[in-house]
Amino acid sequence: MPYGTPGHDPATTRSQRHIFGDDAEQYDAARPGYPSQLIQDVRDFAALDASESALEVGAGTGKATLALARPGLPVTCVEPDFRMARVLRRHCAELPDVTVEVADFETWRPARRYGLLYCAQAWHWVDPAVRWARARAALRPGGAIALFWNHWALSCGHLVDRLTAAHARLGIEIPADTLLDPRPRPVHRGPQARQWRDMTANRFVDPDHRLYTRVHERSTSGILGLLASYGGYRALPADPREQIFDEVARILDEDGGHAQLRVTTSLFLGRAGR
Repeated sequence: MPYGTPGHDPATTRSQRHIFGDDAEQYDAARPGYPSQLIQDVRDFAALDASESALEVGAGTGKATLALARPGLPVTCVEPDFRMARVLRRHCAELPDVTVEVADFETWRPARRYGLLYCAQAWHWVDPAVRWARARAALRPGGAIALFWNHWALSCGHLVDRLTAAHARLGIEIPADTLLDPRPRPVHRGPQARQWRDMTANRFVDPDHRLYTRVHERSTSGILGLLASYGGYRALPADPREQIFDEVARILDEDGGHAQLRVTTSLFLGRAGR
């Protein structure tokens, strides 16, 4: 069996979602933020009044928190990993209305009802058996939900081919949902997307799906940092992980030491049904 074959049981998922905390600082430095237009679209859709609060699920190190939090908007951040929460608290030290709670969303009990629940890059880590019911319980009737993910792809086809071949030579399976995953992301759009179907099946209304695309360049070290921030690469044993990272670095350096990335951000919006 090649390195990188994923597990699917709930216990494995709960364990894997803590792997990012093994080097929370590296994760924070490597991962990009979110488009400013997406942030504005979430604010406009939620249309929170001055008395309302927002809830962030799986806040991580605060990439989305810092973008959405603003003076006067109380935000409660629920983050299951204490190491990620430590970085989050440092980033939000100057935001007195941001509260960080270290807890699993599946068992966390809200003290209030929120006007907005948002989750960046983490909803797939929450147990699908309970996540939608837990979201409804945390939201007031008509409260907004916003779920979003960044999807990355290399723009250069010959680099993709060379890096894919390097994984094959070393017997390392390319982890799903990573820079070299050959499947397009997002796979489906609008009503055909799983998130849309799950949302409407769980009594969320007014669904919407929006896409945002950016292009930027990263150096060899920047590409390696991004790969190292993926759970699939973090889960590899040390020796094969070092081997593939050395090979990636060699190939990228031979190609000029930088690469262009296309980042597609997928946003799903909805409202808690009454």
